[in-house]
Amino acid sequence: MINDYADRWLDPQVERTRGRPLATGRVSGREALWVFVALMVAAFALVLTLNRLSVYLSVVGLFLAATYPYLKRHTYLPQVYLGLAFGWGIPMAFAAVLGTIPAVAWVLYFANILWATAYDTWYAMVDRDDDIRAGSKSTAILFGDLDLVIQGVLFALALAALWMVGRQAGLGIYYWAGLGLATLLVGYQFMLARHRERDACFHAFLHNNWVGMAVFAGIALDYVLGG
Repeated sequence: MINDYADRWLDPQVERTRGRPLATGRVSGREALWVFVALMVAAFALVLTLNRLSVYLSVVGLFLAATYPYLKRHTYLPQVYLGLAFGWGIPMAFAAVLGTIPAVAWVLYFANILWATAYDTWYAMVDRDDDIRAGSKSTAILFGDLDLVIQGVLFALALAALWMVGRQAGLGIYYWAGLGLATLLVGYQFMLARHRERDACFHAFLHNNWVGMAVFAGIALDYVLGG
């Protein structure tokens, strides 16, 4: 909701988003802010049931989530900030369970930042022409003609970081199988988006659900069956 509120100046100018409730006026800016406040209060109430470190980390998480939507006005790297904001649950989860944040948590967080930057760049490539006309910024605009090359680097680094996570956590064959499948799925995304058509880039973006599922399944199976 806060993202749509921040983008209410942009969404009417973008083909994919001009039908959103705030863009069309079906929901007012004030109503959106009240929903955001209510959700934040509910989330913070849940956080208060956790340990002190988790509560402290939640304040950072709130700042990241609330400021992320405004980055596209001022920087070409909102996709990187998306990874910072959306991935903050990783150190929070470790803190909630362990009471501390081990090194492997930060490697996993770094992997998430790289992955989020990459998959959200597919998303930004869908809107690139509209964003340029509207004066918005994104990694897709920043990368320009080198977008597919840089995407390859980002995905490769993300997968390498996930490899490091597996090594540090001592995960076994099921995790490596899941990571191998995720690598093949990423390769398929490049086949989809190689000509940079809007629909193909959007399909590549959505396809990251399967990449995440492959990694998650590898972790879950390794803990359940790996012994």
